[in-house]
Amino acid sequence: MQATLANETTFTGVGVHGGHAATARVAPAEPGAGVTFIRTDLPHGRNHIPARFDRVADTRLCTVLANEHGATVSTVEHLMAALAGLGVTNATIAIDGPEVPIMDGSAAPFVRALSETGVVFQRAPQTALRILREISVDRDGKRASLAPADSFEMRFEIDFTDAAIGRQTRSMTLVNGAFIEELCDARTFGRLADLEKLRNTGLCRGGSLENAIVVDGAKVLNKGGLRHQDEFVRHKMLDAIGDLALAGAPIIGRYEGVRAGHEMTNLLLRELFTAQQAHGDVFEHVDYDRAMPKALGLCLTTA
Repeated sequence: MQATLANETTFTGVGVHGGHAATARVAPAEPGAGVTFIRTDLPHGRNHIPARFDRVADTRLCTVLANEHGATVSTVEHLMAALAGLGVTNATIAIDGPEVPIMDGSAAPFVRALSETGVVFQRAPQTALRILREISVDRDGKRASLAPADSFEMRFEIDFTDAAIGRQTRSMTLVNGAFIEELCDARTFGRLADLEKLRNTGLCRGGSLENAIVVDGAKVLNKGGLRHQDEFVRHKMLDAIGDLALAGAPIIGRYEGVRAGHEMTNLLLRELFTAQQAHGDVFEHVDYDRAMPKALGLCLTTA
C-alpha cells in the first residue's frame, strides 16, 4: 500500500553550498500525489517542483530538481533516501529557499524525526517497477546498471586515490529496514583541497566537519573519525537510493554502481524509461505488496 506521514515535521539547518539557513517542512500528502517540493519563497503557481528523475537539472555536486518555471531545489538526495527508506510514497516538502538543509551530512536526522512523526499506510495500492532485463550506462570509466532480481539489491564500488578512502565495495539486499540499520547514518565526504577550491568559487560555503567527512590524504579530519570503516561506499549507496527514488515507484531489481554518482544514476533512470517506451520489455508494473512482502521501509499504522 501507499504510505504518507501521520503528521508534519520541520527540519532546520544550513544549505551546504550557499551556506544560508534552510528550513524544510515535510507534511502528509494524498494517495497518488508522490513527493513534491514547494518553494515558499517563490510565487504561488510557479513554485511546485515534482521529485522526478526527468526534473533533474544538475548533478555535479548534488541532485538538483527544477520545474518549467526555473524554480530549483538542491541536495534532495538524503531526504529522498530517508523517505524511500521509510516507505513513504506521498509527501509535500515546503522549503524556504533553494537548498534542503544538509543536517549532519547523512539521512539519519531525517529518518529519526520522520519515524517519530509516524508513517501510515494509505488505502491505495502501491505499484513497483520490476526489472525484466538489464539496462546500463557507461561513461568515463563509470558504470551504473539495473538488472532483474527478486528484491531490491545493491552493489557499489568506489576507488579513490586518497589513502583514507581507497577502494571499497559493498553488496546489500535492502529489505526489513536494512537501509535504516546500515546506511542511513553514512555521511557525505570530500577532500580538504577540493573543499577549499569550491569555497573559492562560491560553493560549499555551508560545508564543515559538522556535516561532512573531510579527508586529507590518509587522514580523516573529523574528531570522532568514521561511523563505519566503509562509511564512504555506504554513503554512495545512500545517495543512489535517494536518486533512484526519483523513479516515482519502488524498484525490484539489482542496482550496481562502479565509481557512479548522481549523474550516472540519473542517466540510468532516463535510459530505463526511454528503453521501456521504445520496447516495452524493460520493466513491468507489479503490486508491490504482493511482490515484496518485506519492504525496503517501515510503516506503522493504517490511515
